[in-house]
Amino acid sequence: MAPDEPEDLRFDPAWIEELDHLLAPLKRLVSPVSIGIERVPERGPVLLTGNHTIYGLIDIPMLGLELWEKRRRAVRGLGDHNHFAIPVWRELLQRIGAVRGTREICARLFEAGEAVLVFPGGGREVMKHKHERYRLIWKERIGFARMAIQYGVPIVPFASVGVEDMFEIVADADDLLRSPVGGLLRALGIDRQPWFRHGEIIPPLARGKGFGPFPRLERQYFLFGEPIDTTPFAGRHEDREACFARSEEHTSE
Repeated sequence: MAPDEPEDLRFDPAWIEELDHLLAPLKRLVSPVSIGIERVPERGPVLLTGNHTIYGLIDIPMLGLELWEKRRRAVRGLGDHNHFAIPVWRELLQRIGAVRGTREICARLFEAGEAVLVFPGGGREVMKHKHERYRLIWKERIGFARMAIQYGVPIVPFASVGVEDMFEIVADADDLLRSPVGGLLRALGIDRQPWFRHGEIIPPLARGKGFGPFPRLERQYFLFGEPIDTTPFAGRHEDREACFARSEEHTSE
């Protein structure tokens, strides 16, 4: 694809049925329950925002399958650029509807009436530290609110519960930096890189709360809040106070 060529965002929802078939055994084990899912509109653009859980590999597909089964919405997840730099993994993500998380792509999806999924905590919220179970780590990120206000799109907040009851973190990024490995990284200057300082590439070492190293599978719960209307802030998407108001309303749900 040429640098100035728009990214192809076409997506075949039929693959969701195939994913549902592939993940049927896991789905039976975690028995997802969706509370308030009727608050997600069945048509028109909408922004779904919620918490990222540790590792981010179990609840995301279950959330997508629940939205497809109960609301017939093929959610388009906004992903970190690093994901799309990895061959094979990139193709898999695109096949299930994920896209690179840019303003331009988000705008195109809204204009096409799509349901967009974003985790404002990003990779840092996946790479949990000790004592951060279910904690939102959004800092001052308000890009999602800015886009929703600019395009007059409702924000539906949700909470994902279950995955972080499966694991116990044994060691996190802070432990690594205090170890001899951390000293080596500092000597090489790697710790001064922005992507490293944010701790977004250091996964925690966790053990399952079941037998041995395996997680004890827990039922997955998805709780959807009332849609947040952004139209009262029309034209104020560059106003940080207006964006923070929408963001804080979400986190208070």
